[in-house]
Amino acid sequence: MEKNAFHFEYEVYDSINELPEADAWLLEEAREVTTNAYAPYSNFHVGAVARLTNGEMVAGSNQENASFPAGLCAERVLLSSASSLYPKVPIESIAISYRSSLVESDHPISPCGICRQSLQEYETRLHHPIRLILGGMKGKVFVIPKASMLLPLSFNSNDLNGT
Repeated sequence: MEKNAFHFEYEVYDSINELPEADAWLLEEAREVTTNAYAPYSNFHVGAVARLTNGEMVAGSNQENASFPAGLCAERVLLSSASSLYPKVPIESIAISYRSSLVESDHPISPCGICRQSLQEYETRLHHPIRLILGGMKGKVFVIPKASMLLPLSFNSNDLNGT
């Protein structure tokens, strides 16, 4: 028998004020983009803003639907937009924030499982890590060097084509 472990490191900032200027700006934009979310069922508004390697910015917000499986998370809306508007241009960083009338937005949240899979695939497809900047409307901020770190032992294209 062999035992293995998964370990990754990430940065924790006490607030947006400690972030480098470019990261703070991106997180502030993500906070603003939460106002574009359509979330009448969960009242959980998520905004995501990406900086691409060509300097362009792309945003996404969650879009719910009464037919619950049909909704989309902010991260996947953003990835679809980036891929459509700027095909083959890698994403440098994504800031993700949220607000809700039901819970206090005072800590970072992490992407859901489907979004983790989508982020990992985007990194793999474009051969470029995506930094994640995660924070609420206030409080601590997490900076994760590669989105794929959130999905160890992921299912990927190598599992489908045998490479």
